[in-house]
Amino acid sequence: MSYAVLLLPLLVAAAVCTVVGIRRDRRGWAALAVALGAVLALTVAFDSLMIAIDLFRYDEALLLGPRLGLAPVEDLGYAGIAVLIVVALWRLLPARSRAAAGGSDD
Repeated sequence: MSYAVLLLPLLVAAAVCTVVGIRRDRRGWAALAVALGAVLALTVAFDSLMIAIDLFRYDEALLLGPRLGLAPVEDLGYAGIAVLIVVALWRLLPARSRAAAGGSDD
């Protein structure tokens, strides 16, 4: 099983949850785009660094082939899933009020 086949169902599920969470909120989509861009850029930079210093290796037979820096494109899937899940949870879980969280009304 390739890394892409492993990632695809998780990526689709995370994307569906995110779409449900921020349906018509333009600011939500903009924030998602900024967060996703930042996390993906950091993923490319730091994964390339870790691969360059030989912290880990991939089975080349399980990769799609394209790379950004030294990082295979599949690595971006993991970071994308993380961002999408955090955004979906942020939007779908109810916010706790200050009183319920134990805060004071100073």
